[in-house]
Amino acid sequence: MSAFDPNKTAAFDPNRTMVTPADMNRTQAMPAGPGFDPNRTAAITGLVIPPGVVAEVIPSRTASMANGPSREQFLLEIKAAGTEAPLPGIAANAPRTPLNLCLVLDRSGSMEGAPLEYAKQACAYVVDLLGPNDVLSIVTFEEVVDLLMPPQRVTSKEEIKAGINRLTVGNTTNLYDGMAMALAQITQTQDPGRATRMVVLSDGDPTSGIKDHHSLVSFAGDIKARGVTITFLGFGPDYNEELLAGMARKSGGNYAYIPRPELIPEVFRLEVDRMMNVAATNLQLDMKLARWASLRGATGLTPLPSGPEFTMSLADLERGEVIQTVFDVEFPNHPLGHYRVMGGRLSYTDAMTGTLVTTEIDFEMEFTADSARYSVPANPVVTQVAQVAAASREVEKTIMGLRTGQFSTTQALGELQKTQMLLLSEGRTQDAQEVTIAMRALQGGDTSAAQKTLMGTVVHLDQGKKSGD
Repeated sequence: MSAFDPNKTAAFDPNRTMVTPADMNRTQAMPAGPGFDPNRTAAITGLVIPPGVVAEVIPSRTASMANGPSREQFLLEIKAAGTEAPLPGIAANAPRTPLNLCLVLDRSGSMEGAPLEYAKQACAYVVDLLGPNDVLSIVTFEEVVDLLMPPQRVTSKEEIKAGINRLTVGNTTNLYDGMAMALAQITQTQDPGRATRMVVLSDGDPTSGIKDHHSLVSFAGDIKARGVTITFLGFGPDYNEELLAGMARKSGGNYAYIPRPELIPEVFRLEVDRMMNVAATNLQLDMKLARWASLRGATGLTPLPSGPEFTMSLADLERGEVIQTVFDVEFPNHPLGHYRVMGGRLSYTDAMTGTLVTTEIDFEMEFTADSARYSVPANPVVTQVAQVAAASREVEKTIMGLRTGQFSTTQALGELQKTQMLLLSEGRTQDAQEVTIAMRALQGGDTSAAQKTLMGTVVHLDQGKKSGD
C-alpha cells in the first residue's frame, strides 16, 4: 500500500490549511444545517464506508483554547453493521464470511494425553462447522513440521477428521517453522472474499528452530503484512504469555489463555464463530499531524511516532463490533479559527467481496478565546473510552507487580477489581470476565494462570474492540 500523501488528496494539508465555516459546510467532516449539534456531533458524522462500516470522529470538546498551549483527545470509532442472523455454526444457513483457514497444532511431547485429545476434538468440531465454500489446511509441529492436510475445500469431512484422529505426539516445539509452513499453505489460495486466518494452538515455549522473542514477533508482523491474521490459543504452565501476546498484537489477531484442556473445543468454537462474522480485514490508518500538533498518546500505539506521519494496523472487525481508538493531541500557542489538526486515510478489505475500501479521515478543532467554551467538561464518552484504554497499562503494571513481588495478592486483587468495574460500566463484559477469571486464579493461589489470562486482557484493550450497542 502506498504511503498516504495528504497534499495530493482532497483531504487537506494540516500544516497550512485553515478551515473556514464556509469550507466546513461543504465537507463531510462537519455537516451543516438545522440538525447539526456541535455539542455532540463528531468531526465525521455518519460517514458510511461501503459496505456497512461507519467511521466517526468525536472530539473531547467542540473548541480548544487559542493563543496558548492546549491539549485535547479525539475518539475515532469504526463500526461494522450488525446482522440479525444467528451465530454461524449454530444455524447452517446463516449468512457469514467464508474462510481460508489454517490450523497450526502443537503436538510436542508435553501435549501427550488429554491436551492432544481435546485438541483433536476441537479440530474435528471446526471441520463440522465449515462448509464446501471454506478452504482448510492443517499443519502440525513438534521438532519436525508436518503437513497433515494441504489447502482444500471442506467436503470430505469424515476423511479429514479421521486424519486428525491419527495424530500422535513428538518431541520439542518448533513454532517458527510450523507457522512458516502454515503461511505457505494459506497463500496458495488467492480467492477474494475470504477471511484469511491462522489459528495456532500450543502449550509451551518454543524449544527448537528459531526461538528468540524478537524474531518470532517480527515474523508475526511479516505474516500480517501478507494479509493473514493469526490467533494464538494456549494453555499449560509453560505457555509463554509474553511471547504469544506480543505475536498476537503484531498480527492483529486474538489471544486466549485456556485454563483447562477440556475447554479447548469451546474456545475453538467461539474463535471460528468470530471469523465467520468478520466484516473487514487488514484495517489500517495512515495519518499525518499538522506540524504544530504533537501526538501524546493513542490506543495500542507503542512506541509513539517520532515524526508527524504514522501508520496504525487495526484488528479485524466483526459484524456488530466497534473499534475505539483515542488520540491525545497537544497544541502550542495557536491562533483563532477552525483548523484540521490531523488527517489521513482509513483502508480495509471487505471480507465478503475482497474489495479494498479507502476513505479520508479528518480531525478538526476550533480554537477560541472564549473561556466559557474551551473550559467546558470533556465529552464523557471520550473520557470513558480513554479510561478503558488507560486500563490496559494498569493491568500491565499489575502483571509486572505480581511477577516482581512488588504487589501482594491483596493489592493485585484491589487493582483488578477497579478495572473489572470500569469494564463492566463500559459494557465490555468479555474483558471483565477475563479479569474475573484472573482474580479467581489469584484467590486460588495460581499467580501464573492469572498473569497468562491478564495478558489477553491487555491485548484486547489495546485493540480497542467492543461489541456494538
